[in-house]
Amino acid sequence: MIVGTLAGCAGNGDEEPNESSDDGSMGDDGSNGNETNGDGMGDGETDENETEDNESDDESEPAAEASLRVAHLSPDAPNVDVYVDGDAVLEDVPFRTVSDYLELPTGDYPVEITAAGDAETVVFDEELTVPEGDFTAAAIGELAEENQPFAVEVYEDDLSDPGEDARVRLIHAAPDAPNVDVTVDGEPLFEDVAFGATGTVEVPADDYTLEVRPATSEVDGEVVATFDVSPEAGTVYTAFAVGYLEPDAAPADESFDLEVVEDGP
Repeated sequence: MIVGTLAGCAGNGDEEPNESSDDGSMGDDGSNGNETNGDGMGDGETDENETEDNESDDESEPAAEASLRVAHLSPDAPNVDVYVDGDAVLEDVPFRTVSDYLELPTGDYPVEITAAGDAETVVFDEELTVPEGDFTAAAIGELAEENQPFAVEVYEDDLSDPGEDARVRLIHAAPDAPNVDVTVDGEPLFEDVAFGATGTVEVPADDYTLEVRPATSEVDGEVVATFDVSPEAGTVYTAFAVGYLEPDAAPADESFDLEVVEDGP
């Protein structure tokens, strides 16, 4: 699932903790809480239920948490540093790298991507809304924009247990590749996946040879690349299609590849 292009892209996922009461000792009528109770007791004793309510108000719920990782999938971008809320969270990240998950409270964060070691060369500077859940922020496209514009896409990650099967997600991030089909022994696994889009399947644990083809209505395009994978039961994976089909004619000499990453559990 794509949450959106980063620029306030994620949905309305903010969850604010419940705040403590500012007027825990005051009644609705302005009285100070040492008021007469229902049985005529007016000797200054505090009502037991009121005390319990005030104690409950004073205990704030813990802030909701989010998990966010970063993927550098832009083939003509240099190694980068990533800043979240002004703090460097990843440094000198090369192309094809997918970081570990970072734990963050939900909320809005300024995200800045710069050339590694050069804070003045900013390639991205936007605000990201991080809701509760697990997400991948992927830098895709090209700085040169010869095939696809540079962007940061945010994908929601399904890390739930696939049981006896394996869950495999494909993210198409190869700028010069058309929409693609992926087959196994000629049988469709993913169909008509566009640049920046995803597809997800669950398959039995086994050894597979993935065949990448230009998308056609009959899923019979010429195979342009093959990749051997061996997904395991109960495991979640993302396969990032990256690089160029024709690197000699591209802004960077980065060949087409499939980077398979174990997401969880």
